[in-house]
Amino acid sequence: MSEELSTVQDVVRYLVSMFAMHSVYVGHGTGNYWDEAIELVQSVMFLQPPCDESTLNSRLTRRERIHIAKMAIARTKYRIPTPYLTHRAFFAGHQFYVDRRVIIPRSPIAELIENEFHPYITKRPERVLDMCTGSGCIAIAIALQFDGECEVDAVDISADALDVAQRNIEEYGLEYVVTPIQSDLFDNLPVGDKYDLIVANPPYVNAEDLESMPDEYQREPKIALGSGDDGLDCVRKILIKARDFLTDDGVLIVEVGNTEENLMETYPNVPFRFIDFKRGGSGVFMLTADQLEVCAEYFKEQAK
Repeated sequence: MSEELSTVQDVVRYLVSMFAMHSVYVGHGTGNYWDEAIELVQSVMFLQPPCDESTLNSRLTRRERIHIAKMAIARTKYRIPTPYLTHRAFFAGHQFYVDRRVIIPRSPIAELIENEFHPYITKRPERVLDMCTGSGCIAIAIALQFDGECEVDAVDISADALDVAQRNIEEYGLEYVVTPIQSDLFDNLPVGDKYDLIVANPPYVNAEDLESMPDEYQREPKIALGSGDDGLDCVRKILIKARDFLTDDGVLIVEVGNTEENLMETYPNVPFRFIDFKRGGSGVFMLTADQLEVCAEYFKEQAK
């Protein structure tokens, strides 16, 4: 990277031009090229967002510029998402380690956690299940939001993902609060286990969309994205089993993203309550334990 690019602002402006020239796709934690460039540069400086004027005017060392240049090449030429280059992602106000073993945190469920799921749950949960935990960000953010006063089980089918989750759990000192469990959805959970809240961010991308997604998404584990032809393979299983693992006044919250339309067409008689987010995002629904019980036979019939 040229010696002419001496300050953070110089380098950020250059990166923005570089990203635009190569039409990189943003959406893994940032929404525009400027924020993307800022995050890449600040990570090298071991700085947290946001970026202030004093940071923009700071001079970068030669070693820092070389490091940034290498990451910029990986970002533009190989379309590697920035969080995989910086090994950090931000979710619900907390930083998490990420690498290519896990999907990059970006769920609107963060807003729900910060609001303690109000008004969708009526009491502080004692036990929570985070289904398809990935990096563990949802499980850990819930534990932190409730001051470590609720037990959280973090379930994932991938042993690699659970290794990342364990690293993040230990980083926050939550080993006795958040428990990683390897399981294909509910399969390895003890029969009779009950949770006040089940939060699931399962794979929900349909086969057609999976193949046409930008290259950046192709760098993420396909097991964490794709879920059959219509994107509902995992959701079907969750809807059938969730009631068995909820307390009588428990609540299920599931993200289905842009597969919302397929969900509504598949289950037209189910009273899904889709959540409105002030900060943007959609495709997250809730059902109570009672609603799941009423619809139990219907879910089984639709899965045949």
